[in-house]
Amino acid sequence: MDYPPNILAPPVIHKGAILLRLPPTGARHHLPTARGRFTEAIEFLIADDEPRSPIDRRWGFAVLALDCLLVETIQAFRRGLTDTRSKSKELSVQFLTERTAFKPFFTSPDIATRFYYEFRCGLAHNAQIFGDGRVWSVGPLLTMSGSQIIVNRTAFHQAFVAELEEYLAALRKGVDEELRANFRTKMDFIAEGKFQP
Repeated sequence: MDYPPNILAPPVIHKGAILLRLPPTGARHHLPTARGRFTEAIEFLIADDEPRSPIDRRWGFAVLALDCLLVETIQAFRRGLTDTRSKSKELSVQFLTERTAFKPFFTSPDIATRFYYEFRCGLAHNAQIFGDGRVWSVGPLLTMSGSQIIVNRTAFHQAFVAELEEYLAALRKGVDEELRANFRTKMDFIAEGKFQP
């Protein structure tokens, strides 16, 4: 089956999938939005929770776990990494401390590293938060209450979406050759199915 020349990813990646044809710079090219593909399920969960009072909302862990996965994914695309094994912490901390929507809250690598271990690793590996942190759905993106970290999963998601939109806009604009080359490297790797466990 033939796919349009600039498709981000066919519905199922297989040997017939074509690679993304994205020039390093220049004219605007059609980049199908990744926003819906990456964020639609998360936004469904947030919307499902909205009628409930904050104390009765139930999708905080799922929302934050998916967003943590996407933080690492987008940072790997930004850097053009095809193998991110043993780089999760580095990618997460870099994203949280450098991206505009997050750095006002993750003001030091120490806070970002604590978030990585207590929230990202806790959710990904044990479906729990390590330490005394809390996932909430109101208030600022991140609050420190003594030594406790409180994360607003809705604000975290909104910040992630803002960063994703900024990234996609930068790719569409085509001014940053390295950003586009890194995207191509990662996307071509995925489309070619080269990953070896």
